[in-house]
Amino acid sequence: MSENTEIRKGLNGVVADVSAISKVNSETNSLLYRGYPVPELAATQSFEAVAYLLWNGELPTADQLSEAVAHERSHRALDEQVRTALDALPADCHPMDSLRTAVSVLGAVDPTAQDSSPEAEREKARRLFAQLPAVIAYEQRRRRAGGATEPVAPREDLDYAQNFLWMTFGEEAAPEVVDAFRVSMVLYAEHSFNASTFTARVITSTLSDLHSAVAGAIGALKGPLHGGANEAVMHTFDEIGIRPEESEQEAKERARAWMEDALAQKKKVMGFGHRVYKHGDSRVPTMKEALDALIAHAGRSEILGLYNGLEQAMDEAKGIKPNLDYPAGPIYHLMGFDTEMFTPLFVAARITGWTAHIMEQRADNALIRPLSQYDGPEERAVPST
Repeated sequence: MSENTEIRKGLNGVVADVSAISKVNSETNSLLYRGYPVPELAATQSFEAVAYLLWNGELPTADQLSEAVAHERSHRALDEQVRTALDALPADCHPMDSLRTAVSVLGAVDPTAQDSSPEAEREKARRLFAQLPAVIAYEQRRRRAGGATEPVAPREDLDYAQNFLWMTFGEEAAPEVVDAFRVSMVLYAEHSFNASTFTARVITSTLSDLHSAVAGAIGALKGPLHGGANEAVMHTFDEIGIRPEESEQEAKERARAWMEDALAQKKKVMGFGHRVYKHGDSRVPTMKEALDALIAHAGRSEILGLYNGLEQAMDEAKGIKPNLDYPAGPIYHLMGFDTEMFTPLFVAARITGWTAHIMEQRADNALIRPLSQYDGPEERAVPST
């Protein structure tokens, strides 16, 4: 390795492998899942159908979707060993720590954990997809109760999004809430070689098991520069102050003033900019439509004022557009989720993309082991004593 070797910090611009799962189409600034534009999928498909697409490469037929839905509904219950493990954790620990623990427990008790055949991997992916909502719903309820509590039993008469909200809040959600939640799951499901997905592929490349790869991906997603950004967006809203009694315009003016001050102090404001998208995150318009519908349903125009004030001030000052985490934060807030639960919701969606990548890596594996250029001391002798 010579002194002229090019170092790509953060692997920026490095193409590490090929993938048939998703693509950012630079010509149209759009995200594709298996060739389908994601806004079209969000407008027309259930999350169960999108999960099937990511795992199998094609949208399901009516019979295939019926089987997939039945399978998901039969694996929704909270595993008792997982519940015991969660109850042993502090109620105020970060829920991503709880979720990482839950996945480790599910892997430890899964009799097929070490079976890496394509059939076993797909089945484990499907079970995790069905199991995680109960974990996340229970974790929010446990945190609010200050410790162990009773979970809300799943209902087989509800679809994925309806049941997730039911297990979390113990009541049926309004259609506007359910649809916004479904849209968010579709938009968060997959995004090529992002940090957590690449982590899952690195772990898989060592021939480790699927649950270990998912646990590692959860660790990567926890960081505020990745999945934790949607939490940080809500912390920004909280810092500005959410005042339901004020008008949209009043909230907008306060948000603009806050952003101008933050930029003057060179603060990093989360929820804006994206390494892949140079002309704005293609997922944002679809998520913003869902947010607008939810704001109208809830009668919370001050949230729209905060949102627009921050967005416009950032655009005017820096020309930087929002990323998906920006509208996701207030969406989950309006649904009633605690801010710390936002990133676990990201996990519930991205489990589909992660496991699709784990299976793709396994099918054509090469150990991922990059090099580094040493810049420490030259060879030297150990001093004598």
